[in-house]
Amino acid sequence: MELLDNPVRPYAWGSRTVIAELRGAPSPSPHPEAEMWLGAHPGDSSHLVGADGARTSLLDALRADPETLLGSDRAAKWSGGLPYLLKVLAADEPLSLQAHPSSAQAAEGFARENAAHIPIDAPTRNYRDASHKPELICALTEFHALVGFREIPQTLALLHALDVAELAPHVALLEAQPDAAGLRALFTTWITLPQSVLDRAVPALQTACVRLAQGAGEFGREARMALELSERYPGDAGVLAALLLNLAVLAPGEALYLPAGNLHAYLSGAGVELMANSDNVLRGGLTSKHVDVAELLRVLDFTPRTPPVLRGVDDGGWVRYDTDAAEFLLRRLDSRHEDDGADAAVAVPDSGPRILLCTRGSALVGTAGEQRKLARGQALWLAAADRDVTVVLQEPDSQVFLASDGLDV
Repeated sequence: MELLDNPVRPYAWGSRTVIAELRGAPSPSPHPEAEMWLGAHPGDSSHLVGADGARTSLLDALRADPETLLGSDRAAKWSGGLPYLLKVLAADEPLSLQAHPSSAQAAEGFARENAAHIPIDAPTRNYRDASHKPELICALTEFHALVGFREIPQTLALLHALDVAELAPHVALLEAQPDAAGLRALFTTWITLPQSVLDRAVPALQTACVRLAQGAGEFGREARMALELSERYPGDAGVLAALLLNLAVLAPGEALYLPAGNLHAYLSGAGVELMANSDNVLRGGLTSKHVDVAELLRVLDFTPRTPPVLRGVDDGGWVRYDTDAAEFLLRRLDSRHEDDGADAAVAVPDSGPRILLCTRGSALVGTAGEQRKLARGQALWLAAADRDVTVVLQEPDSQVFLASDGLDV
């Protein structure tokens, strides 16, 4: 077991308080802090902290001795790398509208851009590796997100309630073909509108949203969402595209799984995010970064559906969030005591390389020969050889998350 020192990414949409307070740093922070990364991503690896305070890159440690850290089976399965990346995400402003490719799409796109000699760090590069990037977000606070295309009858009801004359011909496209193909046609039309048309349509939508948000109808929340996006991104086609997506509001402990092709945008809140260790993002709007509409359309899944909210299943005291991703599995453990005593010890599953993160209170993590105190905001690296580990939550309202791959479930 080794303590991890984890990098913080200062993106503009981040919070000045959430990650700072989690880490026990001065709050508010001087700059927005959007994500804390826990893992071995080549772009920003965690570091192992030795008993003497010496720091070693987890990425370098894995490259030097993958079989010891991952186990021989995992080292072969994952080509010597850690297959997942754990994050704490804190959004004070909306993230870009985006989707991630499938494994086949990522491999093909990565090879294609390599053949075209596009530098890996070029701003116009879509594929920075050959991996897919499914992801899971579990809310730490109330968390708002746009995720996947809404069922078409509800989308038509929203568009009719908005009643924007500038959009009426486009809405007719979906009415004439109320299926995935119709959604593709409408989305493609909106995402490729000339700026001169957007400069008329988005202000007209704003006026409609103000009216709808002030009423007592069922779409007030969606209207407020679109209004906020239009104020932050005036004239952006992504504002129109957002009208086609499900607006999900998660309570703490609830989660969403985002497979390949799912168009989504995180809007606000804090959460623990676990994903395949990839950096492939295709953006569709609400951003100043590179948007490749043709490539985005190639990977999007236009099947309309209501996204299932995951509340987890019991797993020996843990709450386990099941997905179809082999690269990762997330578990959560919450304090059950109501006095000042500690909880009973709970076994940590022996499942290859794991990361244990404390998000509230504190925990005592131990094996037969070692014990470590884990404070709020701290994380431990558990190598494959760290077996028969237990965790004892030390305070009322303590909470820890455990990240592993999904091979043993």
